[in-house]
Order: sequence, then structure tokens, then C-alpha cells
Amino acid sequence: MRLLPKQDPVPELIVGNETSDDAGVYKLTDSIALIQTVDYFTPIVDDPYMFGQIAAANSLSDVYAMGGEPKTVMNIVGFPIKKLGAQVLGDILRGAADKVKEAGALTVGGHSVDDQEPKFGLSVTGLVHPDKVWKNIGAKPGDVLILTKPIGVGIITTGIKRGAVTSEQERIVTETMAMLNKTAAQVLTNYHPHSVTDVTGFGLLGHSSEMARGSEVSFEISFSQVPILEGAVELAKHGVVPGGSKSNQRWLSDDVVYEDILPEEQLVLCDAVTSGGLLISISEEEAKSYVDAMQSLGALASIVGRVTEKRDKLIYVIR
Repeated sequence: MRLLPKQDPVPELIVGNETSDDAGVYKLTDSIALIQTVDYFTPIVDDPYMFGQIAAANSLSDVYAMGGEPKTVMNIVGFPIKKLGAQVLGDILRGAADKVKEAGALTVGGHSVDDQEPKFGLSVTGLVHPDKVWKNIGAKPGDVLILTKPIGVGIITTGIKRGAVTSEQERIVTETMAMLNKTAAQVLTNYHPHSVTDVTGFGLLGHSSEMARGSEVSFEISFSQVPILEGAVELAKHGVVPGGSKSNQRWLSDDVVYEDILPEEQLVLCDAVTSGGLLISISEEEAKSYVDAMQSLGALASIVGRVTEKRDKLIYVIR
């Protein structure tokens, strides 16, 4: 972002590249704003259909994190067609199409290039009311923090590559990544969140630090309350950790205080996530109602911390 040329302010641009928000938002009318986002990455699972599902869920998530509804998508493909064949690409596109359909959106086209390494993702357009845009700033002291998916995804997927996880662990992490944030966002529209983002590459603490910094507050996160995929802590203890998660931990070293948190637990909190859940800052009263509503639908929503007045550090992790 810091390398992008500066733009003159435009009244219609509700969210641009000045912050670390999940997508851009442009006001079209008094009741309609356009959400635009794009994301793509290399395969993180062997099954091409599931890769398509995960990539689509990950791209669609940014629209949900802004409080909007995805409407159209375009596929972004880099693929070695001569090496891997049309069937593999077809399976990736089919997986994405099924997930887009589940979201209630339409695939309207895309672009592909011949590439030596497969890459896939989506450009997504969504709609939201201009007065109902969720941003990743605005958290208030007294709020509580809610997370709607477990973390540890990067560590478990690294374990898959190293043959260090069970088939059950692989199934659960794949289903977790492919799960849309649709329900979490739809239920949240009945409440008044002060700040929302989705947890992805910078990990829970990375995205928490962005939210806390932009809101000029501090966060206190309770490790024991954070939902974590089974086996992630043990894998981290044995060094099964992606490079991105280690980089996140180094990047956050000046912003986080860990109180009696083991090194492997710190790595899990910093773990680079693909297609993670929503991180929500909301009043305590509404938080309890939201969690109850999510649980009544069989969906995950966990209170993982609270917002305090600004302190010396951005984040304090307690047991």
C-alpha cells in the first residue's frame, strides 16, 4: 500500500487504500455502494476441486467482512495447461463455481495466463448500503472480540505437506477453509458491530494489531478462549510451521505482550490463515446475543478477548 501513488480525495470513495481494510467501497447512490476485492494464491491442498472451493471462499470473504453481499465474480487463473491438463483446471473452476453459487453470486467471466505454477482466485464485486459498511477500525473500549472460525490453518496445511497430520485433521482443515463467512455475516447484520475484519495471512494477532492500531485502542486476548484446530499446537511445538507464520511473529514482536504463553502457542496465534473467520469488535451485550444466535444455527462464534483503552502495546495475550 505504501508504494501506491497518492490519490486526490473523492467523496464517493467510502473505503480506499489508506487503511488496511479488506476491500474498496465506492458509493453509487444514497442506498447502494459497490464493494470490490481480489485475491488469489497457489494450491494449498492436492484436490483441485477443493482448491477451487477454498480459493473462492477466501476471495468472497472480503465482501462479507465489509458487511456486503457478493453479486458477481471473475476468475483469475495462472495455469500450466500443457503440464497439468484441462481436467485439473476444470475441477478447480467447478469447485469455485459451486462455492460462488452457494454464496448467491454469479460467475461472469475471468482471465487466464499460461504460468509454470498454478494460481487461482477471484475478483469479487458486492453491494452494501453506504451507511452500513463495516470497517476494520472503530473498535471501542469495553467491546468484546468475537472470532467465527478456528485458527491454526497454516500449521495444519504445512503438516499435510509434510505427511504429519491424520486424515481427519486434513478433512477438518479443508472444510474449515472452504466454509463461507456468509452465515456469520448475515447474522451480524442484525447487530451493530463497531469493527470487523477477516483473519487471513497476517494471522489472528496480525489482523488484531491492524484493528487495534486503526482504532487507537489495545486488545486483550485470552488464549484459552481462542478456537484452535486440533493438533496445531503440537505441530508447532515440533517445528511444523510455515514461514509466513514465523514472519508474522517477528513482525509483531514490538506490538504484543505474551503473559505466560508458550512459544508454540505464540506461533499458533500468529499463524498465517487461509480463508479464516470474521474478527468482530462489538458491545458485550450484543456479543452474547450474537454468539447465542450463531450457536443456535450450529455455527462457531467464540468470545476471545476484549478492547481496552490504548496502552503501551497494541495486544496483550493472557492465558
